[in-house]
Amino acid sequence: MAQFVKAVLFDLDGTLIDTAADFVRIIQRMSAQHGWQAPSDVDIREQVSAGASAMVKLILSHNEQPINEETLQDYRQQFLDEYEADICVDSRIFAELEPLLKDLEAKETPWGIVTNKPRYLAEKLLDALDLTERCAVLVCPDDVRYTKPDPEPMYLALEKLGLPRGIAETVIYVGDHSRDIEAGKSAGMITVLASYGYIPPEDQDTLADWGADYITETPAQLAKLLQSSKFEYL
Repeated sequence: MAQFVKAVLFDLDGTLIDTAADFVRIIQRMSAQHGWQAPSDVDIREQVSAGASAMVKLILSHNEQPINEETLQDYRQQFLDEYEADICVDSRIFAELEPLLKDLEAKETPWGIVTNKPRYLAEKLLDALDLTERCAVLVCPDDVRYTKPDPEPMYLALEKLGLPRGIAETVIYVGDHSRDIEAGKSAGMITVLASYGYIPPEDQDTLADWGADYITETPAQLAKLLQSSKFEYL
């Protein structure tokens, strides 16, 4: 029997939008400014979903630089400033997901984003990709007291969509981090793991343990799943 779906929510980086190339470029430029060696593209990509602090720690540890709170915050702010100024040179929606979004829109099924990316950056990125008007709801850390893996952002997304918590099982949440799956499950949503996302190799063998309802290995597989007879959009 098909599962009824009233909305589809996505994580942002590594799930809906491939932002890694811009982070690689910013980190390479920042490393050159300080006379450091940039980490590999692969190493950077694996840290994107962990956030700005994780990427800054990667740069510092790769160059055997001391890491303390003051140093971390200084370089993190530089990183964020450079990223904000040059946020969407190479970032793109995963190509296979654009037809999926159009299909959801044709069905009048709202889709949205629940992310741990700061709102000012998320909004700027969506504007640059012409997704702002299409996105039915955007929930960021600025909007809640507790971020993912807490379910509070998921509940806020439901509220903004006009959906009661009691029908959370009619909402799909797609993400590429364990906290995404934990937050979605805690809220009672259908969870889909985008294993093509920014997942470190040490986590690859434990993906099944995250407990997602579905695991998709490519954006094309995700699109195929969400457009399959497993789901009926209301």
